Amino acid sequence: MIVRENTEDLYSGLESGDNDRATAIRVISRRASERIAKCAFDLARERRKTVTAIHKVNVMKKTDGLFLSACKEVASQYPDVGFSDMLVDAAAMNLIRNPQEFDVLVTTNMFGDILSDEAAQVAGGLGIAASANIGDSFAIFEPVHGCAPDIAGTNTANPTSLLLSAVMMLDWLGRQRHDGRATQASRALYSAVDACLANREVTRDLGGSLDTLEMGRAVTKRFSKVIT
Repeated sequence: MIVRENTEDLYSGLESGDNDRATAIRVISRRASERIAKCAFDLARERRKTVTAIHKVNVMKKTDGLFLSACKEVASQYPDVGFSDMLVDAAAMNLIRNPQEFDVLVTTNMFGDILSDEAAQVAGGLGIAASANIGDSFAIFEPVHGCAPDIAGTNTANPTSLLLSAVMMLDWLGRQRHDGRATQASRALYSAVDACLANREVTRDLGGSLDTLEMGRAVTKRFSKVIT
């Protein structure tokens, strides 16, 4: 799982220049770095209890130095969670070579944008990659992929990423509102999608033979056996 700070870094839009020279300002704050690190460690406690901070501190000593420092400070508050850090280029290589070595990766905005697409492709493509933008009080959940206009109306799109985004949404609602029904629905939907993937009840991009609606019905059938 990649946990990405999503409010600053080079995506802050602070750019200037002309046709001959352009400059972008990279914004990294301790507050945002600590907030995303805490999110990563909280998630890791429910998974394999390991967090890897991804950075380029050997080059960007001030900005990534601040980010890594914040991650280390937060790590000291989670003695039950293992912590390590890795340069982003090494992480990009190891995501392909040894993806099983990672659990929760926490990183800055642009690095996270790039690595999340790489990780999705390792797992099977953007068609199975869910995402969430989570704030203090509100959250947005959506598939990683775009609108794919080239296959619009063909009933061939892989619905997995949308369904797994719904899994994350239901889980978040369950936690925020202390709603056991939402939590139960999240787990049941995840199990239904997982079972379809395991039994190759999937769309053609994953090597199956189902169209979008057929896969949706297959997930619904398994989901309905758990939720009444």
